[in-house]
Parts: sequence; C-alpha cells; structure tokens
Amino acid sequence: MLSKLGVCSRSQAERQVRAGRVRVDGRLVRDPYLPVSAATHAIEVDGKPVTAVASVYIMFNKPRGLVVSAADEHGRDTVYDELTAADLPWLGPVGRLDKASEGLLLLSNDSVWAARITEPSSHLPKTYHVQVDCVPTDRLLEQLRAGTDDAGEHLQARQVSLLRAGSKNAWLEMVLDEGRNRHIRRLLAAHHVQVMRLLRVAIGPLQLGTLAKRQWRHLQSWEVAALGGASR
Repeated sequence: MLSKLGVCSRSQAERQVRAGRVRVDGRLVRDPYLPVSAATHAIEVDGKPVTAVASVYIMFNKPRGLVVSAADEHGRDTVYDELTAADLPWLGPVGRLDKASEGLLLLSNDSVWAARITEPSSHLPKTYHVQVDCVPTDRLLEQLRAGTDDAGEHLQARQVSLLRAGSKNAWLEMVLDEGRNRHIRRLLAAHHVQVMRLLRVAIGPLQLGTLAKRQWRHLQSWEVAALGGASR
C-alpha cells in the first residue's frame, strides 16, 4: 500500500515496516504483507500520517555511465544524482537501462502504472538504435529476428533493420516487445557481434525526440494514457 500510494518503492516500504517505523491504526506492525486499505486504515510512518502522493511521470535522457539505482554500493553516479535539484517526490525507474546503455528512461511514483508497462504480457514495443562492430549481412538480420537460446531463455528481436553502415561498423534499429536482462547485448554476442553503443529511442508511442542528454520532462496526460493509463 505504501508503494501504491507513491510514498516509496516496495523494497523501501518492506525495510521501513521491518524496522518498526510503520503503524496501522496506532498499532506497530512488522509484517510488510499485512493486508491494509488506505480507505479504512490509518497508516503512519515515523509518526506521520501517510496520504497518497500526487502521481508524477517523467522521461529522462540517460547518458552512458549512470547507474539506474537510488543508491549504488560501489559509489557510482546514479540517475538520481541528476534529479536531486528538481524537488520531485520519490520516483522509481520503470524498467531498466544498464550503466553502459543510454537514452529514454521513464520514472514514476505510480507503481501500478509502472507495472503495466513492464509486464511482459503488455508486449509494449521498445525501440533501440545500436551501433555494432561489423557491417551486418541480410542473413545476420534474419538470424536476429529468428532469435537464439541463451542461458535457458529465448532471445529475439521483433524487428531489426539497418539504419546506416560504414566500412567497419553499422547502426541497427532493433525493436523488442519483451525485455530480458541485457537482452540485445546477449542476442548480438551469440552471433559474435559486439555492441559499441546502445540507445533507447522509444517506448511504445513515446519518442525520445530532441530531449538533450541529462535532461528530463514531465509526460503529458495523453502520453501517460498511451503507455498504461494513470492508476490514481
């Protein structure tokens, strides 16, 4: 419930409950899975009443080198370092981009909306521009579309096309409708192709467009609806 109200993430809420910081109807609770309703129960964290936080939906142009995490155990720079001056409420990443990847990243405190977007059954397409260390043949493009098995998972791209090519490397446009861990890198590596750059340029109808690196903006209401529909 704390997560659904936009107060914090599920993992943060679990830690707060187990640490004895949460009361329900005045009673200290340490079971993070205790069934509660915001409509019928009074919830407090650190003695302060909890109410729903206004839903916030933003898109951020992540550069290479930033970790998508609120705190990194190795002390690396995170996307949240770029947002500290923005006076935003707690926001969680909607899906992931690894440290070496860049481009469109969504963040929101609407966990139900986020789950709709990341749920595999949604098949929401995500579009990437990928620089590779070779000039792909038509056969390779067909193999990427057909997919391959890796570590017990079937990896494939829904669409693959050649954007442009030089003498030694090329840019591909790859569309996924599911996102497994390091999906594109593993798929290409299975065919002995290395990724030089990986940039996410669209999620469903939402385009990265001209948003500059390290910049962010609020989503418009039609964009929120087009991706998953606000839950609050």
